[in-house]
Amino acid sequence: MDKTVARADQAVADIPHGASLAVGGFGLCGIPSVLIGRLHAQGAGRLEIVSNNCGTDGHGLGILLDAGRIARVTGSYVGENKEFARQYLSGELEVELTPQGTLAERLRAGGCGIPAFYTPAGVGTQVAEGGLPWRYAPDGAVAVASPAKEVRTFGGSDYVLEHAITTAYALVRAARGDRHGNLVFHRSARNFNSLAAMAGRVTVAEVEELVEPGELAPDEIHLPGIFVQRIVPLDARDAADKHIERRTVSATPSTTRETVRG
Repeated sequence: MDKTVARADQAVADIPHGASLAVGGFGLCGIPSVLIGRLHAQGAGRLEIVSNNCGTDGHGLGILLDAGRIARVTGSYVGENKEFARQYLSGELEVELTPQGTLAERLRAGGCGIPAFYTPAGVGTQVAEGGLPWRYAPDGAVAVASPAKEVRTFGGSDYVLEHAITTAYALVRAARGDRHGNLVFHRSARNFNSLAAMAGRVTVAEVEELVEPGELAPDEIHLPGIFVQRIVPLDARDAADKHIERRTVSATPSTTRETVRG
């Protein structure tokens, strides 16, 4: 089955207001920036986002955040985005913070049909006991707090029950993909992309290089096409347009060359 869609705007055209989306990437690495941009132009709002973080000011999911299109975020890292902090603390944005490994496993479990699982992460903290501020009131009071979670003991150790995550849509980015939806990610850009793709009922993947079925060796495929419904091939310009979250430049120590004359 050929799953390619000619244009990114066509691939996200049916995402409605209030939709839930799992979005791949870590910081600005491996983010589906083209699909996010087309979704911004499409106009859908009140979106419920599941992603490791919410981009940065002016990049990635930060574009949707700046436009007031996101109502709720489930994530594990919210740094590098001043607008995110402002919306959260002012009560405009609901935020469910979860340990990073737990978030990864919740997405994977959703894709595998596992409804819930027990993990030691968060035992003895507000993650398990409840009370984390999900939404603030305009006066700074906690309007919505996280509920307490079930804790059980296995083999003498406590574990907290976490529920799987599934979403209506998922947006991801891959280095290579074929027309059947099989995807290959490049190094650290793999991050949350395969997990987000598994959790979405309709997964849209933008690919930097589109190849024909059979060109990808089975052993190199990171995500099988069963999890992908739409493939959007990027042109060379969009494929090369990547940003660095925080550029750090180290000074090169000066060296002294001595000339020895004999």
